[in-house]
Amino acid sequence: MSNPLDIDLQALWLTLKVASWATVVALMLGVAGGWVVARGRWPGKRLLEALLTLPMVLPPTVLGYYLIVVLGRNAPLGRWLSTHLGINLMFTWQGAVIAASVVAFPLVFTSARAAFENVNADFEKAARVLGAGELKVFLHVTLPLAMRGIAAGSMLAFARAMGEFGATLMIAGNIPGKTQTLSMAIYDAVQSGNDELANVLVIVISALCIVILVSASHLLNPRSDR
Repeated sequence: MSNPLDIDLQALWLTLKVASWATVVALMLGVAGGWVVARGRWPGKRLLEALLTLPMVLPPTVLGYYLIVVLGRNAPLGRWLSTHLGINLMFTWQGAVIAASVVAFPLVFTSARAAFENVNADFEKAARVLGAGELKVFLHVTLPLAMRGIAAGSMLAFARAMGEFGATLMIAGNIPGKTQTLSMAIYDAVQSGNDELANVLVIVISALCIVILVSASHLLNPRSDR
């Protein structure tokens, strides 16, 4: 009988690495998208917002299929990356990062958009009156005031990226030691009847997610515990 404490540390490390990189990618794109949508006024804004939040409601397998269509070896972009840059994202941990980023992006985007919309425009106007340019206003006024919401969204994105399964499985596969994350290790443990290992892995990832959710809730509502 296998020792239930004999956790695949490679799967844990890979999960944290993929989730971290995915959060960085989702953070950069989500903040940019959130600011554009929050401050933009143009026809089609609602459609753009719907497209940017679409990964939140689409089945992960559908997202995985879209990624294969775009990044697969026979896809135009995938073929170009392989031919000219020697980059192949299929069945690699980098592909898992792309899949997790797509899934996590809406959480950062929606949080950033709401945070930017709640920034008092009078502070930005005051900074402009004092001679600050748009970039300086964004970096020194808008972004700091929205940072709490953005940070909470990033934490939720990290938790979502840790638990990603469907899209990651389709583009990165389930290769032990290479692309197998904790969620896939749990699936393998259940399929092989190793309930003890599955229980330990479930407890580990659940505990991590609970810590993240509590921290995110504290960021959004710092006075709720008082």
